[in-house]
Amino acid sequence: MAETVRRTRYEEFTAYVNDRGPALLRMARSLTPGHADAEDLLQAALLKTFFAWDRISTPKARDGYVRRAMVNTQISEWRRNRLEVYPTDEIPEQRVDDPTGRSDLADTVNRAIERLPDRQRQIVRLRYYDDLTEAQIADRLGVTIGTVKSTVSRAVRKLREDADLTIARATT
Repeated sequence: MAETVRRTRYEEFTAYVNDRGPALLRMARSLTPGHADAEDLLQAALLKTFFAWDRISTPKARDGYVRRAMVNTQISEWRRNRLEVYPTDEIPEQRVDDPTGRSDLADTVNRAIERLPDRQRQIVRLRYYDDLTEAQIADRLGVTIGTVKSTVSRAVRKLREDADLTIARATT
């Protein structure tokens, strides 16, 4: 009997990871300096989540649990690897330019999204940052799929018309 429960738990967890893995990896990538580090962080968080799988009360709480596990794991890693800093009379040269311009563009896009109305901003984040389908967004927000589609369409139109984004696209 216990084997049946474990197998069901394992299959349920596997289905969750297959469904939400790409979005969770993007979250891990935002917390780490490299892709390999992000994969390691996500793997550690998923391991913690698997052991707590039975304690997570609702399916909607799973993403939050994994994200919290990633943040806590990363904070612990930062604390473990903290460098000793010694004062010096000489300040070393530091690179301040971003030759790719990606950080400037990402910052510009984030500011443009922040200027969207609440509902549009929420749906854009769910669609493009959390990688949810239109049906999943509609279910989560309690609206129709048509509402999600039209809201995304209006938000994308506003972003295309955003003057800061137009300038940023022209310079990259």
